Amino acid sequence: MPDRKEIIRQYKQKILPMGIFQIRNLVNGKILIGSSKNLQNFANRHKFQLKLGSHKNKDLQDDYSKYGEANFVFEIIDHLPAKEDPACDYTKDLKVLEDLWLEKLQPFAGKGYNSPKTEK
Repeated sequence: MPDRKEIIRQYKQKILPMGIFQIRNLVNGKILIGSSKNLQNFANRHKFQLKLGSHKNKDLQDDYSKYGEANFVFEIIDHLPAKEDPACDYTKDLKVLEDLWLEKLQPFAGKGYNSPKTEK
């Protein structure tokens, strides 16, 4: 039986499901698109912030407070497959995948809670 340190080491090396999620308002159809290195917990994190009234997206927070939890759906819309290298940093890959979904769905202004990209 593995000892505690070995179990912790194995857990830290475990690659969690990563990808793109959306939070959808059922009343007005607006969506928020985002990415996460831990899709298993993305909904819990956002729900917790929204329930506390402390979500960083003010428009989403305002609508959540107005319409309530029952009018929001938390969905996974794409997965990023894991690579062979356990030390791989998936940050750039997730950003590219998120940008593709933002371009496809255009969740800006009246359609969503995301802010359009600004050219630098």
